[in-house]
Amino acid sequence: MCGVFGIFGHPEAANMTYLGLHALQHRGQESAGIVSSDGERLYGHRSMGRVQSGFSPADLATLLGDRAIGHVRYSTAGGSHLRNAQPLGVDYARGSLAVAHNGNLTNHEILRERLEARGSIFQTASDTESIVHLIAMSKKEQLRDRIAEALQQVEGAYSLLFLTERELIAVRDPRAIRPLCLGEVPSASGTARVVASEPTAFDLIGARKVRDIAPGEMLIISADGIRSEFPFAPESRKLCIFEHVYFARPDSTIQGVSVYEVRKAFGRRLAAEQPVEPGDGDLVVIPVPDSGVPAAIGFADRARAPFEMGLIRSHYVGRTFIEPQQSIRHFGVRLKLNPNRAAIEGKRVVVVDDSIVRGTTSRKIVKMIRDAGAREVHVRISSPPTRWPCYYGIDTPTRSELIASTHSVDEIRSYLTADSLGYLSLEGLVESVRAIEVREGDAASARPSADSYCHACFSGSYPIPFTPTAPARQLRMVSG
Repeated sequence: MCGVFGIFGHPEAANMTYLGLHALQHRGQESAGIVSSDGERLYGHRSMGRVQSGFSPADLATLLGDRAIGHVRYSTAGGSHLRNAQPLGVDYARGSLAVAHNGNLTNHEILRERLEARGSIFQTASDTESIVHLIAMSKKEQLRDRIAEALQQVEGAYSLLFLTERELIAVRDPRAIRPLCLGEVPSASGTARVVASEPTAFDLIGARKVRDIAPGEMLIISADGIRSEFPFAPESRKLCIFEHVYFARPDSTIQGVSVYEVRKAFGRRLAAEQPVEPGDGDLVVIPVPDSGVPAAIGFADRARAPFEMGLIRSHYVGRTFIEPQQSIRHFGVRLKLNPNRAAIEGKRVVVVDDSIVRGTTSRKIVKMIRDAGAREVHVRISSPPTRWPCYYGIDTPTRSELIASTHSVDEIRSYLTADSLGYLSLEGLVESVRAIEVREGDAASARPSADSYCHACFSGSYPIPFTPTAPARQLRMVSG
């Protein structure tokens, strides 16, 4: 998770970044931050909570300059403190530097131990700070070379934005696990360059998406223009397929593929693989809003059953999956969703959701639907069982937290108290993404191959092999 946004060459850079982060709020709600530059120095403001509550007009007025980067943070395990809010800003021998990071470094523990042995003093529990220390220790002259040398020592997922007094530098890891795209927007001084985790951030500010940043690409944006470099050894592309399942906004395009269309395709394939008998016309299909809506539309279309809004979401509550405390996650189910009795009473209900992680939320949802008068409740999930932890930035740090890692599908069905339970197959998941036409013409958005996704959370096939070390897990999982 996490969302990053950067802009260079716009007189209202801080305001544009604020709006860009607002469009990326779904990627992180724990903290938000913006660092700007007027060409002479850096200015920063960070706060806990969401963008709108953390930035007043007075705060934005202090962020001077025509260039800025911003970050919305999704915390994994621990580290819910202002000191871990990004962008991280430092002064070092070559000047000032701020960095915003989406992803997670799998060798963070090793790097931190090595850096501390050399005398580095860490101010945060974030893996991103290791990158800052590596840059500061580099002997290279140019910042882009210092960044490249630092990143050649890290492993894992990273989409990064760096800001100095003179440059904005965007970097995507060689496997392109996390998304990052380039755009442009007219400004009083010409054309401003913008970079963001998702193109929905461009829509809000009237920017145009130019292309996705390529795997292993470094973009250097300055007053002299934009330059592209590829300082890393090439690797196989491994975009996180969970972006299509849950993370990204449905109105986004990821690698040129419409997330909305992909999720509908998941639902159609799910209805084919895991059908529910239509019965006597009393079958209805309902989504778990909001992320389950497109898949439920696809399921209803293929099943030729009515689509109904059987659960009504309160839009004054955030996405419970990414709240930082377990107690909030449990309480948030009833705070967030309420059954629509008129749509489900006396009906056989197919409830479609994007995933089951721990199972506690789904169990409560099934109970709510039954209490509202449903005759039967059939649960359908538009992704495979989540059996393996993600080490690239999702809040599933141990297998013991994943219900599918220790229980069969029928055991999970029993725990949920559902009449039936069906998941989309991994083959169906990948083929559904590939079946959607790529509508963008740039080379970086060419149709992805079947093996160009990271699906380790479903398959256990990790693109970056490593062995977690338990004592330092808390540090590693406080990701960028």
